[in-house]
Parts: sequence; structure tokens; C-alpha cells
Amino acid sequence: MAIVNELGMEQLCTVMGSGASTVSLAACHLLQVMFEALTEGMKREVRGKDEAILPEPSKELRSMLGHLLGMLTASNVSGPGRDSAINLLVKQVPRKSLKNPDNSLTLSVIDQGLKKILEVAGTVVELSEGLPLTDNTHMSCSVLLSKLYDDLKSEKERENFYKLCEEYVQQHFSQSGLNAKLRAIQTVSALLQGPSDVGNRTLEMSGMMDAVISLCASEDVTHQQVAVEALIHAAGKAKRASFITANGVALLKDLYKKSENDRIRVRALVGLCKLGSAGGTDFSMKQFAEGSTLKLAKQCRKWLCNESLPPTSRRWSIEGLAYLTFDADVKEDLVEDKSALLAMFELAKSEDKTVLFAVGSTLVNCSNSYEVEKPDPQMVELAKYAKQHVPEDHPKDAPSYVEKRLVKLLEAGVVSALVCMVKQESPALTEACRECIARVFLALVQRQEDRGTVVAQGGGKALIPLASDNTDAGKVKAAQALAKITITSNPEIAFPGERIYEVVRPLVSLLSLECTLLQNFEALMALTNLAGISDRLRQKITKEKALPKIEGYMFEEHELVRASATECMCNLVLNTEVQKLYLATGNDRLKLLVLYSGEDDERLRRAAAGTLAMLTAEQPELCARIPGTTTHWLEIMQALLLSEISDLRHRGVVIVQNLIQAEKSLAETIMESEALEILSVLAKGGEDTAKQVSKIAQSCLDKAVEYGIIKNREGREKDKGMEP
Repeated sequence: MAIVNELGMEQLCTVMGSGASTVSLAACHLLQVMFEALTEGMKREVRGKDEAILPEPSKELRSMLGHLLGMLTASNVSGPGRDSAINLLVKQVPRKSLKNPDNSLTLSVIDQGLKKILEVAGTVVELSEGLPLTDNTHMSCSVLLSKLYDDLKSEKERENFYKLCEEYVQQHFSQSGLNAKLRAIQTVSALLQGPSDVGNRTLEMSGMMDAVISLCASEDVTHQQVAVEALIHAAGKAKRASFITANGVALLKDLYKKSENDRIRVRALVGLCKLGSAGGTDFSMKQFAEGSTLKLAKQCRKWLCNESLPPTSRRWSIEGLAYLTFDADVKEDLVEDKSALLAMFELAKSEDKTVLFAVGSTLVNCSNSYEVEKPDPQMVELAKYAKQHVPEDHPKDAPSYVEKRLVKLLEAGVVSALVCMVKQESPALTEACRECIARVFLALVQRQEDRGTVVAQGGGKALIPLASDNTDAGKVKAAQALAKITITSNPEIAFPGERIYEVVRPLVSLLSLECTLLQNFEALMALTNLAGISDRLRQKITKEKALPKIEGYMFEEHELVRASATECMCNLVLNTEVQKLYLATGNDRLKLLVLYSGEDDERLRRAAAGTLAMLTAEQPELCARIPGTTTHWLEIMQALLLSEISDLRHRGVVIVQNLIQAEKSLAETIMESEALEILSVLAKGGEDTAKQVSKIAQSCLDKAVEYGIIKNREGREKDKGMEP
């Protein structure tokens, strides 16, 4: 607070609103740190040295927010400065977690500043009286409006938000001048891109759609541009898309064919693209004639590669491809056009942040990484019988085609583009955009041979923040991609230094009943690899509360999941904290390992026997408890010694050695059984017996001789109970 008191909030806002970008950015970072300190201060009672309660942080915080909201509509604030103010509001106002019941900051900003945000969102740059904006400002406003709306808790709060938006739009739309109507339509566009529920309701206001359609036919380029953009955003709902298809397609076609301005032509093209993709991936639902979508896509690619066009127009061409790539023929054409892919990736790395979601959506479509729900075959037959529409898959959406497309995307440099997109600090990098990136990464690492390329180009590093800051679905996709990389790559190379410890939490998050068995299985395999690297990693895994989950999966019915959980435990028992769990009495942990060592599943037996071998070596007192686990324990040990699989024989002989060395009574029990004969055969060695196994078997016999249980060849006592 000393900084604010010394410099004054007005002075800091003036610096941030200046035209000098580096100075403005520095002021923005300073304010962000101050905001974070104050919001943290709100969570606890702040006291000074002499236990005097300091001024309440929330009061200062609200004062700072008031200054930021004032910046939004100040004409002397530069475009980048305004973007910085919006960015700060996006980051600091909404709750970080919906579990926090206090959304008072959001309510305060809505009451004091919603109309100011709408004023910026409704600014038409081409009109002389408009505020200075950047290419990113409108999108940033949409993100802020969406974040504020999503942070509301009750229907009453949401209704108040809508009423304020409706009043603002109605106030401008009801005026006689065209400029005011344009502001109203531009505001509706921003709402449609943000809180779409509110945008859809404002669009349904009396006369709004008619005004949009009529302005599309205006002679003025600015009028056309604002109206066509609104039409594009309005076509999101299938119901409204049908209305626009009936009333606006002819108009859009005229604009596309006859307009002399490329800004209008490219927007009209995107409108046609969006309407043409209304059927989604359903091959049987085509809005336009056969081949029309391919022609539209070809024009989009042509404009995308045309560097003489302004970046905003080229960005709109990617918007068009984002809609058209629902069609598999368009996907195939796009990945074959390397120059178009390179142009798209360059735009993704550029200063124009508004392109991020369009690029992400296009790549999701090309990689087929969207969710596909397979309908129940019986329901499909029933729908056909009832003559209901049944969605059809495009032949070129088959796995073989998808795999080839992914290879071509990798060759074109998609990973470096995705990595750059993740690094963007912009409101345009929304959670929905992050989810798209995570989906594409997961698709790219499906093939084991491609994972090295993804890691080499920075994909592993980029996935870590995607696994923590994302939608719920996006977090799962990013975590699964991390798991796939960790399974087949050396984790110490894929995630060098401290980064390897950041991988643990996302992997543990996959050990959930809400995840698929495949995701559980891959997470367990990845954690097994990490647990085998160092004790610090084993400690990190236990600290993330993974042990109860791993133990739970050791009871899973699916044999691969059960075996992989046991393998993970095998590596974790090297940690002393895990060993203490097995030392504790009153549980069946040890019994489970003994029983699993006698199962038919080779992989499960190997893991369980390996765990037993390490536990009995590290904690000899556990040896005495093994006979109490099951009456069949000796038969299980003998079966391991007799196994044709060398790994199982080795584990068996190590366990027997540990038992013999732990207690003489155990050694006597073992030597009185068939184990003596088996150990004697193993000690002699042979073609099928490894030297290490022979050596350990001989060590067991030597220890028995030392105890006086058996005699050696020189004729010493063979058994205490037997006569010489």
C-alpha cells in the first residue's frame, strides 16, 4: 500500500494508459502484483507489528478497481493501455475457485462498471468518435463479460446482468442515428462471443435481426462490416442458422461476389462457411450443394496465404476454416496445403491474439480430437425404423486418414505453434482455447513414434500448465498426454530439472473413478516410471495422496489395471513411509501381495513377487508375518521357484533367501518342504538357470547349513531331528 500512497493510483493508471508499450506493460505488472497481494490480504486479518489491525485490504482493492474501470472509457488512454486494464480485470475480479462463496468483487464491478465495459465492447473503431482500441480489445471485452457472467451465483444476479445489458443496447438501438444503432449491434456481437445466453436474448429484441439483415445491404463499408460480423456470431444456434440460411444467404453471397472491399468479402465468406457447417461432422447434413464447402475452403486458404491482406482479414479466413473443417474433405485439402498451414501457424504466433481460438478449433477438427459419442446400435436401428435422422460419419474421418493428417501437421511444425499459443498472456487464451490445445496435443502423442518429436519441440513443457489451468475436460486431456509421454520417454529428459516434479499431480488426478480405465492404466504406468527414478519423486507421489488410490486399483477387476497398480506399488515400497504402511498391523496389505504372487496372471505375479522381495529385504520383521497371511504361502513360494519364467524364479529365490535369513524357524519350515530339493537343483545351475539365481539358491542352502538344519556333503548333520 505504501507504493499506492506514494505514487497514487491515478499516476499508475496514467503510466499504464500511455502509448509507450514497455512502460505501460511494466505498470501493468506492478499493478497485478499489488492486486494479488491485496486479494491475498482479504483472506486473512492483517495485523501490524504492535498487533494493530491495518486498513482493510478490500477497501483499497475496490478503490483500485474503480480507477481501472475509469480507464476503460477515458479517451486519453491508449489502445494497449486499455487492453492491459481489461486484462487485469479478467485476472483479478472473478473468483479463482467456485468453492469460494464470495463473489462480491464481481457484483461490485457489474454495478459500477458493466456499462463502461459495454461501451468499449460496442465501440466501432471506424467511426470518428470512437475510443482508441487494438485488434484484441473486442475479444478481451467478450472474455471479461463471459468471466463476470460465469462468476454469478444465482438466477437473480444473472437476470440483473441481462437487464443492464438490455438497457444499454436498447438505449442506443432506439436512437434515430445510424451510428448509435451500429454501437448497439457491435455490443450484441461482443455479448454473443462472451456470455452467449445474454447475447442471444439481446439479439431477440424487437427489430434487431431485421436491422442486421438490412445493414448488410448498406452501401457503407463500415455498416456492412459491423452487420456481417453480427450475422456470423448470430448463426451459432441451429434454429437461428436456419433463419439466416433462409433470409441471409443470398445477401452474403452477393456481398462475397460483388463487394469490391476484401474486408467485407472475407467476412461474408466466413458467414457462408458458418452456415455451411451447421450440420457439424454429420456427413448426411449438408447445408449447401456438393462441392460448395470445398470452394469456400479454397478461397479461405487463398486469403490466408495472401500477406498483402491486413492481419484481421487473414484472421477471419481462419475463422472460416474453423467452421468448414467439420467436413473431412476440407480437412484433407488443408493438411495437403503446406503453405496454408505455415501461414496459420505464423498467425498463431503473431501479436493478434484473437486468432487463437480459431486456430485451436481448426486443429481440433483436423486431428478429430473432439468428443465423439458412439450411439447405442439398438437406438440407431430404432431411429431408422421410425424414419428419424441418424448422423453419418464421413469416410475420410476413419482412423487411417486421421493418422496421416496428424503426421502432416507434425511435419508442418504444429508443435511449435501450439507451444507459442500456450505462452500467450492474453484474455483471448481462454479455458476453451486451452482445452482445444490440450486435445490436439493428446492426438499428436497417440502414436508412440511421434512422442519424441513432440517432446523435442517443447510439447512436454507446454502440457504442464495446460494440466492445471484449463477446463475439467482439458485438464484430463493434458494429463493423459503427459502420461503417454512419461510411459515411453525418459522422464528425466522429457521433463528436465524441477519440472519432473510438476508432472506428478496431473498424473495422480487421472486416478479417479470419473476417468476411463485407459486413463487410469496410463497414469499408473507413468507413475511407475517416475517412482523408479528417485526417492524424492516417491515422496512427491505419496505427498499428493496417491497411495490410497493406487491401493484401490490393486483390487480392480481389469487385469492390466490391477497389474500396473501393483507394479507402481513395487517401485513405491523403496520409500520408508510406504514400508511403514506394510509394517502396520490390522490390515491385509501383505496378504494381498502373497496371494497375488500365486495368481495365474504373469505380469501381476511378477509385480507382487517383486514387491514382496523388496519389502522382505528392507523390513526383515515382515518375514515372520508371511506364514500367517495364508495357509498356502509355502506352495506359492515353491511355485515361484519352479516357474519357467526366469524373472519369477529370481524373485522367488530372493524372497526365500530373505525368509531364511530373517528367522531360523522359517528356515526350518522351508527346508522341511519340497523347497529344499528345488533349491538344490537351482544351486547346481544349468542351461535354464541364471547364474544369479544359482548363487542365491546356494546362499539359502549355506544359511541352512549354518543354522544346522541340513548337512553338507562332508557328512555333517542334515537335520536336527534326524539321526546321523
